[in-house]
Amino acid sequence: MATALRLRLAIKLGKSLSRPLSRNFEKEFLERQCQRLSANSFVRCYSSQTATKTTENHNIIKDTEKPTGEAVKHDFQSETQMLLQIVAKSLYSDKEVFVRELVSNASDALEKLRYIRLSDSDATETAGDRNLEIHIATDKQNRTLTIQDTGIGMTREELISHLGTIARSGSKAFLEKLKESQSSGDTSQIIGQFGVGFYSVFMVADKVEVFTKSYKKDAEGLCWSSDGSGTYEISTADGVQPGTKIVIHMKVDCREFSDEVTINRIINKYSNFVGSPIFVNGTRANTIQPLWMLDPKDITSLQHAEFYRFIGNCFDSPRFILHYTTDVPLSIRALLYFPEERPGLFDLARDTTSGVSLYCRKVLIKSKAENILPKWLRFIKGVVDSEDIPLNLSRELLQNSALIGKLRSVITMRVLKFLNERSQKQVEDYNKFYKDYGLFLKEGIVTSHDQNEKEEISKLLRFESSAMPSGELVSIPDYCKRIPEEQKNIYYLSAPSRVLAEQSPYYESLKKRNVEVLFCYEPYDELVLMQLRQYKSYSLTSVEKEMRDESESSKSDNLNLINQQEIDDLIAHMRKVLPKKAYDIKMTTRLESHPCVVTVKDMAAARHFVRTQTHQMDEEMRYSVLQPRFEINPNHALIKKLSQLVKSDPKLADLLIQQLFMGSMVGAGLIEDPRILLTPMNELLTLALEKH
Repeated sequence: MATALRLRLAIKLGKSLSRPLSRNFEKEFLERQCQRLSANSFVRCYSSQTATKTTENHNIIKDTEKPTGEAVKHDFQSETQMLLQIVAKSLYSDKEVFVRELVSNASDALEKLRYIRLSDSDATETAGDRNLEIHIATDKQNRTLTIQDTGIGMTREELISHLGTIARSGSKAFLEKLKESQSSGDTSQIIGQFGVGFYSVFMVADKVEVFTKSYKKDAEGLCWSSDGSGTYEISTADGVQPGTKIVIHMKVDCREFSDEVTINRIINKYSNFVGSPIFVNGTRANTIQPLWMLDPKDITSLQHAEFYRFIGNCFDSPRFILHYTTDVPLSIRALLYFPEERPGLFDLARDTTSGVSLYCRKVLIKSKAENILPKWLRFIKGVVDSEDIPLNLSRELLQNSALIGKLRSVITMRVLKFLNERSQKQVEDYNKFYKDYGLFLKEGIVTSHDQNEKEEISKLLRFESSAMPSGELVSIPDYCKRIPEEQKNIYYLSAPSRVLAEQSPYYESLKKRNVEVLFCYEPYDELVLMQLRQYKSYSLTSVEKEMRDESESSKSDNLNLINQQEIDDLIAHMRKVLPKKAYDIKMTTRLESHPCVVTVKDMAAARHFVRTQTHQMDEEMRYSVLQPRFEINPNHALIKKLSQLVKSDPKLADLLIQQLFMGSMVGAGLIEDPRILLTPMNELLTLALEKH
């Protein structure tokens, strides 16, 4: 096996086998490959589908260990005693994590023995061929919990080194670091640096006994015991099986942790995917396979459906499945599911937690880890496993580090790439997904601070286009493929429907010039595109803004149907009729079938302001903030007639001017309640009828 892995290593590095490799590098590579091979061989060994509980009772825990000889007492150093109290009483937020820590330690011991077997063909005799398992026994009556593994075991020197000294990297350094973190309120800075997980057992224990025997030839059986008060004893012991057995004598108020139901619940929560079988009182406890460790080709749709329901706590099926593995820039194994069921109203409205759980080597670090994916991807369910992440002592919180940001960035970009591939290969399925979950993608553009990420998300957006039939959706990249060389903008228009979009006065000029426009039917779409700002070298531009900009640069020519003096007189009269409402009035040549239009500097922001803020201010202040420009079409019959009415019937002209302005404000979406038009409209109709 070692030779084969060495060959794979040489091929991967592109080097000749004759060239020497660094022993440390080769050992590290072998260890990682053996872990992955063992994980795959484990899941295949136990089941090709979701594993089921072993019906045959299988228990290796026997009460055969007996200390012999004189016990040698050792004192913890004074600073180490204080460390023990901190670990046992202050560092962990939940007592139940001691089970996870001990199971993880047992799993590590099994993996070390597995590695020795795979990497050293001469170690078979000493390493043995026993099954690599973890066994747990509960005894509620006597308040004991026993955890035993068949792993590598410990020698006397290793026992003193591993269990006799907390924080082998330096107790003083640990204390100093702890004091710093406590003074700053940031205990995440001591994450994963001192390896004291074993001592979490003293949160619940009056006394702990450890029986261990190394895998090495002629190893002696040993017993380590301590009550956590400051001393420990080591003696020889008979009847010790190879591996390590920990007997925990529970405190009175921690009796629950010697109950089988409680232990099974904790294992199901934290350690269900540990790479070796776990037996509780002889019955297999970890029964679900870690599918993310398998080759995607070996996983059936039924397995995916069952695993999705298990980790997602849901009852539907996944519509898309992303199984992702990479070693660079981080070691990541991810299995992510996109739900088939449409999100509920509360899922859209409230800030729900992430559906992705974080694991490290198949041990749960944090369920619903909000730091692993951005909040706008909270609908995704699944697992992310990375052995590179930094952990704190309780494995409950992640360091606020650049490494976590990189992990989030890598997975987010992979999700976006995956969805983009689905949008091109499974168009119909993707369009259904977009209909259900498009709002989350738009939220991503609005909330992201990374322009590159915004543009990647924008590839997934879909709109109707003026160049395509009704009902057919296009993407922004599709639009860009059809842009003429001289065009620098991507144009969009917000309207409640296609009919109203095509009838919009803002669209007239672009339609005449045969410029393609994206139609946005949702009120928030224009805000999304406003936040996007640009895609590659193109600027996202509202046709309303384009019209205002063009009007500012255009000259009032082609006014042969009305002379300049009449224009000036009409504008002057309009300003008297619309004081503190129309902040500017001018002619425009951009309209054909419409008599007038209202423009503001940023229509999308203005409409959002109207929807959210205008109820808090009076009318005068509202217009002061909006500063609308009233643009009239001098070639329209209504405007020409209005120019005459200003002189012949000023009262009727005034009512008509007010009606045209307010109607344009409603059409622009700057007045939400169109009932404001009813009273002046009735006055206008009444006066018009009186004239006849």
